[in-house]
Amino acid sequence: MKKEQIVSQDPRVMHGTLVFAGTRVPVESLIQHLIAGDSLDIFLDDFPTVSREQAVAYLHKHLSTTNYLRH
Repeated sequence: MKKEQIVSQDPRVMHGTLVFAGTRVPVESLIQHLIAGDSLDIFLDDFPTVSREQAVAYLHKHLSTTNYLRH
C-alpha cells in the first residue's frame, strides 16, 4: 500500500466515526468481526470497499502500539 491514509475521521462522514479512508466502513466493524471470531477474509468479504492492505496496516499499527506484536 502506498503511504496513503489508512483511516480517517470527518464529522461529515458517519458522524465523525473513525472509518477506513475512502470508505464509510467504521474501524469498529473490523474489531467486532475479529472479536466474534470471524477471519479477516470474512470481514473483507462483508466490506469489499476496505482493502486487505488497509485492514492489515490498521491491525499492525494498533497491535504494535499495544505491545502485542513486540517481542
